[in-house]
Amino acid sequence: MNRIFHVAVSGNDVWAGSEEQPFRTISRAAEVAEAGDRVVVHGGTYREWVKPRHSGTSDISRIVFEAAEGEHPVIKGSERIQSWECIGGTVWKCVLPNVFFGDYNPYRETLHGDWFIAPEDGHLHTGEVYLNGKSFYEAASLEEVKNPQKRIKGYNSPWLENKERILDPEQTIYQWYCEADEESTVIYANFQGADPNEELTEINVRKCCFYPEVPGKNYITVRGFEMAQAACPWAPPTADQPGLLGPHWSRGWIIENNWIHDAKCSGISIGKEASTGHNLCTRHHRKPGYQYQMEAVFRARRIGWSKGTIGSHIIRNNVIHDCGQNGIVGHMGCVFSEIYGNHIYNIAVKHEFFGFEIAGIKLHAAIDVQIHHNRIHNCTLGTWLDWQAQGTRVSKNLYYNNDRDLMVEVTHGPYLVDNNIFASAYNFDNVAQGGAYVHNLCCGTMRREDVPHRSTPYHFPHSTEVAGTTVVYGGDDRFYQNIFVGGMEEKEKGFLCGTASYNGSPSSLEEYEREVASRGNGDLEMFMEVKQPVFTESNVYLNGAEVYERELNCYVSRENPRVSVTEEADGVYLTLETSPEMLSVPTKIITTETLGMVRIVEAPYEDPKGSSIVLNQDYCGCQRADAPKVGPFENLKLGENRICVWREQGIER
Repeated sequence: MNRIFHVAVSGNDVWAGSEEQPFRTISRAAEVAEAGDRVVVHGGTYREWVKPRHSGTSDISRIVFEAAEGEHPVIKGSERIQSWECIGGTVWKCVLPNVFFGDYNPYRETLHGDWFIAPEDGHLHTGEVYLNGKSFYEAASLEEVKNPQKRIKGYNSPWLENKERILDPEQTIYQWYCEADEESTVIYANFQGADPNEELTEINVRKCCFYPEVPGKNYITVRGFEMAQAACPWAPPTADQPGLLGPHWSRGWIIENNWIHDAKCSGISIGKEASTGHNLCTRHHRKPGYQYQMEAVFRARRIGWSKGTIGSHIIRNNVIHDCGQNGIVGHMGCVFSEIYGNHIYNIAVKHEFFGFEIAGIKLHAAIDVQIHHNRIHNCTLGTWLDWQAQGTRVSKNLYYNNDRDLMVEVTHGPYLVDNNIFASAYNFDNVAQGGAYVHNLCCGTMRREDVPHRSTPYHFPHSTEVAGTTVVYGGDDRFYQNIFVGGMEEKEKGFLCGTASYNGSPSSLEEYEREVASRGNGDLEMFMEVKQPVFTESNVYLNGAEVYERELNCYVSRENPRVSVTEEADGVYLTLETSPEMLSVPTKIITTETLGMVRIVEAPYEDPKGSSIVLNQDYCGCQRADAPKVGPFENLKLGENRICVWREQGIER
């Protein structure tokens, strides 16, 4: 149709939607816009949940929602409240009739679901209170609001014994508490001396900001918006996964140049829908969540989950921060997507709750998903690829100041991790097999674990069709031309910087096969007894990092390369000191042919089109020599190197 509709805060929804007579709400434009149409949104704040009614029909016949050039439209899932009443000291309350919230009251909806870990009193709600954009902590009682606690009951890691967060004694604590009955909702908050009726005080009232109510709204572009303050629920892989923004089980969205923040749980969702299962383990307790997740895969196949119907989204150049669960989340709906140029930070750092689905990017079934050129920092976990990360590539990303950088779990490969900077003290949770790690800078520890009690799916290459299921034996990994820097906490049980945790593993598939054959004509038990092979060559191990005992052409030294990452006004810089020996390790260009075929899936490391991969460009895009430098940078010089590793590619907030 190629029509253009305009939306402005000065408009009216009964008008024509032209530039001279704009609509007042984006929702009105979303009702009428069809394939080929553009919706141009002018500056101002729009407090609504936009639910596109129609689909685009192809990549060249989209529905486009975009900010007017040079203007700043904001979509909020919150409402401003100016009816606060002081009840003593710095504590105020507001009373709202439940009809104010419509059919979704975030102060009666608690956070819950499969794999969710809440404080013992289970008081957390999807609602939130904000003062001038700053989110509060939810208290367990009115008494706690009156006397704010410095110890917040929450969960920052399932592997840490201390499940509480002790706040800085100098930090001002803002807390809120709610009570609701059939008629009304009362919210109490401690504003620490501010007048909430004079300041900008907001509360979450809507589940989402921009998210279709029903699946199958394809080929939509969303660009240039600020979106914030949505009461989206916990989003495990066994449930409906609404986020502040997302396509809701569809195909071909482009989400670009947006500023996304303060989602109660997930910022951008490219995940599962409800018909394939919705928190069945938590609701019924008949079967484990693992079993329901397995069933969801096969149910999705029955309703048409395939490359031609679902996924293939592009998420690029967004700034995503201060979300409680994820910056980007998805199960199955993320397949064949590309995620790049995003700046993701402060994810799950309030630690009010935990669950096994938290990360800057948390994807299940990331088949052929390409994650590259992102900046991910100050997150509880940077990126978590869980189940079916097959054909997935994590390339040229910057990770630093995360509790953990990258976790890959119960997947069988092939997946490729290349040319990344992993600068946190804890780099990898490797609970998988079939990974290839090439030309990375790794400044922290790795935890490895096999999983012999959970069988998870693998697929025919570049397809959602299931080829089989199996357990994780551990190993079948490749490490070529990385730099490992020790000196952290690598002596803790199960943690090590470098590749020495593979000691005792065969160094080739042929050796592995001989070991299995030597045990006679048995079955499953033989494969449990033999470690899978590991393929390592030409890595550099510094400052105490430890090497696999049979590695070829490696360089091991106690020297400290003094790696640091600093944020400056014009970008993020990395410093690294090199020695002549580091720069002269024998190397070669790594290709699909070098990496070979993973044992279980029997598939090569290819790009999503089935073509060979040639790793001939470094982190900065520079062409590599025939004998390239180790690590992610080709143009390393002797001595101190100072390299700009990030400049904001979208909007800076």
